Amino acid sequence: MKLFIFISIVLLIYNKVFSTQLEDIIGNMSSYTIKEDETLIDISRRYNLAFPEVLLNNNSINDPWTLETGKVISLPGRHILPKGKREGIIINKGDLRAYYFKDKNTIFSFPIGIGRANWDTPTGKATIVGKKKNPFWTVPKSILEEEPHWPKVVKPGPDNPLGTRAIYLSMPGYLLHGTNKPWGVGMRVSHGCIRMYPEGIEKLFEMVKEGDKVEIVEQNVKTGWQGGVLYLEVHTMHEYGLEEDEEKKPNIRLLPEAAKLIQEAAGIHIAKIDWVRVTEIVRTASGEPKAVLSIY
Repeated sequence: MKLFIFISIVLLIYNKVFSTQLEDIIGNMSSYTIKEDETLIDISRRYNLAFPEVLLNNNSINDPWTLETGKVISLPGRHILPKGKREGIIINKGDLRAYYFKDKNTIFSFPIGIGRANWDTPTGKATIVGKKKNPFWTVPKSILEEEPHWPKVVKPGPDNPLGTRAIYLSMPGYLLHGTNKPWGVGMRVSHGCIRMYPEGIEKLFEMVKEGDKVEIVEQNVKTGWQGGVLYLEVHTMHEYGLEEDEEKKPNIRLLPEAAKLIQEAAGIHIAKIDWVRVTEIVRTASGEPKAVLSIY
């Protein structure tokens, strides 16, 4: 009887951990056959992806504007959730995606664009302090000094960089907004704000409310469990997303961070990790979650 009770308790604990692990990964990988005259920007946007992240998962594509008709490509729609309290919005600069936790079982993810090097999007915690449809853009003095062609105020319309929706944060000067240049989603091209596809910001706009929490993090390396399997996901910026004259940093620099996170996640199962595979996942940095451990 005592042995039966002990086994029952162990199974109860395991099932509780297992059910939590199922929440670490969302979405699915899929494939797509390129049609005539399509660009990678068109395809990526249709599937709620940014074209640089699709490029990283398809090394055979050399030019996102000129694609081979009939070629089958993979669409990296599967994502490990970033570390952090799963409420409100988590914006991850590392994989250039925003994650909205509507409730414990409903999570939305959107590709984003962030600030370039000298206008870096800050990390930290904030709250939503306001929302506006068809916003006016009062151009900051710092931007006017760098780009004097702007008027002091830009009216709503096709020339407004904020697009059709703006979500204002408690971080002064920073907001989530749409864009009139959707190709910039998935890149570091903004003046520090977080830009989204027009359809993405419109969907998010309707779901969030004032007071919702927002956390901005930078996690290029993520680990997560699903079905008793530990996954590793590594991101780097594709050459198309780099700024002019910016050198691409070697992916292998992320290996110490990957090793640390894997050790923390694997716990007593650390001896089962295939470190050769881990090194290859870091080296390629495809942005796709890949298995590094099974506890079965």
